[in-house]
Amino acid sequence: MANVTELNEKDFETEVLQFSQPVLVDFWAPWCGPCRMIAPVVEELATENAGNLKVVKINIDDSPNVASSYGVSSIPTLMIFKGGEVVDRFVGVQPKNRLQTAIDQANG
Repeated sequence: MANVTELNEKDFETEVLQFSQPVLVDFWAPWCGPCRMIAPVVEELATENAGNLKVVKINIDDSPNVASSYGVSSIPTLMIFKGGEVVDRFVGVQPKNRLQTAIDQANG
């Protein structure tokens, strides 16, 4: 996962909220089967959008406060942040093209 960064709560503000480009945040946990299913898609999106998008993962078991502050109740939850705000949100496994469309809109 060379293009996907694992974050924790202390890095979230600097790496996501204050970042100038759109950031795709994957809220996940190691025990979550659907999270493991979507992980290769998240990695592909990170590689294909390198330079236009930052992609990070947050383990909800290690960072429960960030997850709860954004109302994450089911995982995987994917959020696109831009300018410190959530501009799109997806719950559950999503088709790659749907996520790419949201990324393109965030970059627009």
